[in-house]
Amino acid sequence: MREQYSEVGLREADVADDPIVQFRRWFDEWLAAKPYDANAFIVATTDADGWPSARAVLLKGLDERGFVFHTNRHSAKGLDLEASGRAALCFLWHPVERQVRVVGTVEHLPDDESDAYFASRPRGAQIAASASPQSQVIADRAELERLTAETEGRFASDEMVPRPSHWGGYLVRPHTVEFWQGRRSRLHDRLRYRRQDSPFGATWLIERLAP
Repeated sequence: MREQYSEVGLREADVADDPIVQFRRWFDEWLAAKPYDANAFIVATTDADGWPSARAVLLKGLDERGFVFHTNRHSAKGLDLEASGRAALCFLWHPVERQVRVVGTVEHLPDDESDAYFASRPRGAQIAASASPQSQVIADRAELERLTAETEGRFASDEMVPRPSHWGGYLVRPHTVEFWQGRRSRLHDRLRYRRQDSPFGATWLIERLAP
């Protein structure tokens, strides 16, 4: 597969006009390879002092608006996102020599969509999301287990666990999306979509970058 993708390359004539459409093509091919945690990617943010931070999350939605993931909005990444309204995403699919980088603006996913996703999660994950003061310093593991037990005790076994107000989805609306395809001799292909806004709507400019 490695040699196959190195020979195919990435040509302007073959890609979609819209980066979301192109991403879905590549993502479907990646899913077909059946990798572990196929929807994992890195989200990078900066804090109020300009310090960068990056961590792995899971892609939980993709449509014409952009990319969706969920998290605790009081966590370190949540606070960064609330303050800056911007993020960078990186999808690395090494077995097929592909990478996708996204830079965009960030906003809250509508509450009904966050509610629907939270309701679909396993009960244990719902309890954990409600109990954990994510990114805050805690004394030890016992404190986390105590908080979890207290939270679980507030709900009957057949009672629905509501989505905490501090937990929900983020929608990343892309400004640029770069598709990287590995090639021989490190002469890789890089095509970047750059959003062009006008009174008549948004279009995408496709540019080739040197590797």
